[in-house]
Amino acid sequence: MTRFDFVTAGESHGPGLTAIVEGMPAGLELDREALDRDLARRQLGHGRGGRMKIERDAAEVRSGVRHGRTLGSPIALLVANRDYENWVERMGPWESGEGVEQVHLPRPGHADLPGLLKYGFEDVRDVLERASARETAARVAAGALARQFLAALGVTIRSHVTRIAGVAAPAPHTLAPAAFDGVDEDPVRCLDPEASKAMVAEIDRLRKENESLGGSFEVRAWGLVPGLGSHVSWSERLDGRIAQAMVSIQSVKGVSIGPAWEVAASPGSEAHDEILYEPGRGYHRETNRAGGLEGGMTNGETLIVQVAIKPISTLTRPLRSVDVHTKEPRAAHKERTDSTVVPAAGVVGEAMLALTLARAYREKFGGDHIDDVRAAVEAYRRRVGD
Repeated sequence: MTRFDFVTAGESHGPGLTAIVEGMPAGLELDREALDRDLARRQLGHGRGGRMKIERDAAEVRSGVRHGRTLGSPIALLVANRDYENWVERMGPWESGEGVEQVHLPRPGHADLPGLLKYGFEDVRDVLERASARETAARVAAGALARQFLAALGVTIRSHVTRIAGVAAPAPHTLAPAAFDGVDEDPVRCLDPEASKAMVAEIDRLRKENESLGGSFEVRAWGLVPGLGSHVSWSERLDGRIAQAMVSIQSVKGVSIGPAWEVAASPGSEAHDEILYEPGRGYHRETNRAGGLEGGMTNGETLIVQVAIKPISTLTRPLRSVDVHTKEPRAAHKERTDSTVVPAAGVVGEAMLALTLARAYREKFGGDHIDDVRAAVEAYRRRVGD
């Protein structure tokens, strides 16, 4: 089994964020502009805060790539924090920290208090800097590599916003990749123009009331072979891996594969996708209620992942909290914040799905060089009649 994994490092206001991707095959030609384009997409969306006016994220490759091609060795990526110059005394790795004001007011809904208790810290900043969603810039950088690997195998991944607060976009019956061509130009990355206008208005309304907003997004993947993942062990079931990947994104509280809640309310005859066969086309379905996964494995249909994200924990009108030093009641700590991150979270969701699928392809097909992987995938497609 070929190993594929990634790890991120870095704090929100530290020198920068690092991602290391291990297990990419050699010989994959990378598009540098596409790598930075995904990072720029993560910064999009109506309702973002002041931090996005400071940062202009770009990924610097530190290892694993030569002359635009992967070497098969670990790839290290660095995303610099431009705002670090304003935080050196507070966040520098070797500064004494003497005289730096500590944070003693944990925010409800954030990692602040559990992390403080778990690691024995006195300053909440020791937790919140790493727990911050700024870390997702490193995930998107890693995911951009995984996306380019998958694209070489015929896989396409896209996302769109389906709800912000109480405003929901109508559910599409079918969606092809071409339908997403202009989604990043929409202020909330929504495919429905009328719903988009209503979402923008809702963001503006609640922002004036010092509220943050949650919502939901959907990620789709086309071109997958059937049989990624496995039914033989709980740890190899792809739906479980996808769920873990998505819930690991900051503020995400729920994940479904396909229209899970609608299926749960349906009788069995309306909950499953009947199997058809046609020479030249192979096995296929007329519906996709399973969201492209059955028994922990892809079934050859479009993979559909729906994700629910809660409102951001940092509020401009803070909720009640307790000073961790005095134990006195106080208002929670305030950091610079966004009103909503749902549009950006969809881009992070794409990255996490790409990394999860890349791992599944590497485990199934192996190969030291990208040509070996392509050959193995094509041989498998012929065998299963895909």
